[in-house]
Order: sequence, then structure tokens, then C-alpha cells
Amino acid sequence: MNRSTKKKIFWAVFSPLIALLTVWAVLKQNENVSPSDIIETAKGADIPLLAVAGVCAFMYVWFEGTAVRTIAKSAGYKKSRASGLIYAASDVYFSAITPSATGGQPASAFFMMKDGIPAGTAAAVLVLNLIMYTVSAVVLGVIALVTDAHSFFAFSQPSRVLIICGGAALTCLTAAFLTLLIKGTLVFSALRQLTAFLHKKGIIKHIEKLTKKIDSTEKDYSSCADMLSKDKFLLLRAFFWNFLQRASQTVVPMVLYLALGGEGRYAGTMFSRQCFITIGYNFVPIPGAMGIADYLMIDGFSGVVGSDAAFSLEMLSRGLTFYICVTLSGIITLVGYLVRRKK
Repeated sequence: MNRSTKKKIFWAVFSPLIALLTVWAVLKQNENVSPSDIIETAKGADIPLLAVAGVCAFMYVWFEGTAVRTIAKSAGYKKSRASGLIYAASDVYFSAITPSATGGQPASAFFMMKDGIPAGTAAAVLVLNLIMYTVSAVVLGVIALVTDAHSFFAFSQPSRVLIICGGAALTCLTAAFLTLLIKGTLVFSALRQLTAFLHKKGIIKHIEKLTKKIDSTEKDYSSCADMLSKDKFLLLRAFFWNFLQRASQTVVPMVLYLALGGEGRYAGTMFSRQCFITIGYNFVPIPGAMGIADYLMIDGFSGVVGSDAAFSLEMLSRGLTFYICVTLSGIITLVGYLVRRKK
């Protein structure tokens, strides 16, 4: 068993443990709220609005699949909605169980290559999608800051530090991803140097075959990147679907707040605070930002609904947008894998 496989197994086992500890810590922090209280709160919620929140949570996955399909189609590979759903679900699932979302894009690339998309093309498609995904979070944060700056200052100082760091990290990531898309040759050059070094150390034996594969992948990547750059409206379409993806998840706490009897005049405030919360936990190198996301949500919501209600709202929101969403994504990924294996 190689090191990569061991690492994946470790995080697959460790991530559920973190999830259990996070839920326990959240409930322990406020002993006035028990699991039964949260269940009772959910039972008293407005059913239509609760359904809307559930649909919005699922659309987070659906919109990502649509974005990837849109970019892939521009690169010459038209795929079905079902395939797009699997690309997105595998990304969501493996991003949730690995640190810094390191497993998401490779998992999507695996399914894309199974569907006949060359490795280099899949890489270019996913890099562009990742750029638009990151930009969307920054844009939502800017919108929240412009329309409701007071919400930012309503957070505690540690939360504000996390939000500022998250915004800076997302901006730097956007620049890095753009460089990767435009100057992909730098990555492949580094990969060749690494391969040559490992061959020199005797770790890699058949370097000729591997070098040819790297050359072929780079050719596909460069060709795809050039093709995508010629589509004038592709960036706009890719941003549109990624923006909807981010917004669909961000709006869930606001809808749940209204479903639980919250006042409509504070709906915009709840949305703005969730925009800041999303930026604050996105750069944290913990699977699903478990613990940090919960802290930010409780901190942000408490100023609007009070401490006890904030705990219940946070648990319901994370339950929909993370735990249930990741579980469904895992099931979709497994089904997609089994179907392709059978074929």
C-alpha cells in the first residue's frame, strides 16, 4: 500500500470522527440545546420553506455539474446532465473528506477520463471551473460588504480575522489558478524535473513511458486552454453557474431562518453574514472546515436570533448543506463508479 493510498484511507476514517466531535462540541458549548430540542425545532418549521432550503442545498451540487458540463462542451466534449452530476458529486464528496479539498478535483478528473475526456483537457476544464468557483465567493463577499458592512463588524474579533484571512487567501488562489491556466507549461516543466529526480534516485524505473504520458497530457492541456480562451462568453457562462452554485448554498441559512419564524426584515442580514462566514472558513485546511465553520456560523447568527436559536439554526444549516449533502454526494459517486465499472 503506497503513501497516497494510506493518506486517503486515513482521511476517510478520520473525517467522520471530526464530524462527530464537532457536533458533540457544538452541543456541549450550549447545554441548553439538546438534539431533541433541535428535532422539535425542525418539526415546527414551515414545511414549504424547509423544502426550499433542501432544494437549495442540493442545487449546490447540480450547479457545479452544469458549470463543468458547460466548460467541457466548449472544449469539444458534450456530456449528459447525469455525467455532470457525478463530476460534481465526486468533487463535493472527496473535498469534504480530505484536507484543503485536495481530493475533489482528482476525483472529478477520474470520472471525466472514464467518459473519454483526455487527462489534459479534464485538468484545464477543472482549473477554469475552480477559478470561477473562487471568484464567485469573493464577489459574494464584496456584495455583502457593500450592501451590509455592519454585518462584518458584528462578528467577534477572531471571526473577523478569519474572514480577512479567507478573503486574502481566496484572492491569492484566484491569481494562482489564472497563472496555472495561462502558464500551464510551468507545472509540466516542474513535473518533468521531479520525474527525472525520482528516476535518478531509482524510485521510477521506466521514465520514457512516463515522460511520453506527461508530454501527451501537456499537449491536451495546452490545446484545451487555447480553445477555451477563444470562447469569448465562456468565462461569463462559467461564472454564472458557479455564482448560482455558491449562492444556492449561502442562501440556505437565510431560508431556514425564515422557516423557523424569523422576521423578513433580517433576511438580508442573515444572507450577508453567511457570505462572510463562507469566506472565513474556505481557506481552513480541515475537511469541510469542520469546527471553524460551526464557530463562525454561531458567532454570526447569535447577534440576530440569540445564542440558543443560533445553535439550532447552525446545526440545521450544516446538516443540510454539509452532512446530508456530502452523504448524498457519496452515494451518487458510488453509483456512478459502479455503473462505469460494469460498463
